[in-house]
Amino acid sequence: MLELRPNCELCDKDLPPEAAEARICSYECTYCADCVERVLHNVCPTCGGGFAPRPIRPKRAWREALKLGLGNHPASTRRVHSKFTREDIAAHVARIRHLRPEER
Repeated sequence: MLELRPNCELCDKDLPPEAAEARICSYECTYCADCVERVLHNVCPTCGGGFAPRPIRPKRAWREALKLGLGNHPASTRRVHSKFTREDIAAHVARIRHLRPEER
């Protein structure tokens, strides 16, 4: 199940479950849209892949028998931060940002 991380791993901006500006890579690294566009240039500092909007998990279980929604599967409260320095991220991004995500 998708882990809904509560913050941008770079700038630490709060990204609650309903945040439309949350972006994730295929490994669920989570960043705000501003960091993805202005700092990361659509390059994940961890895997090198691109980002997509994080899906919004419904607040309630619309099919009670399935026990879905935030009430049954809450967002994570564990804040995550990138283990890479800003300098390392900038070098990593510069090295591969010219490649489209599907070419990386």
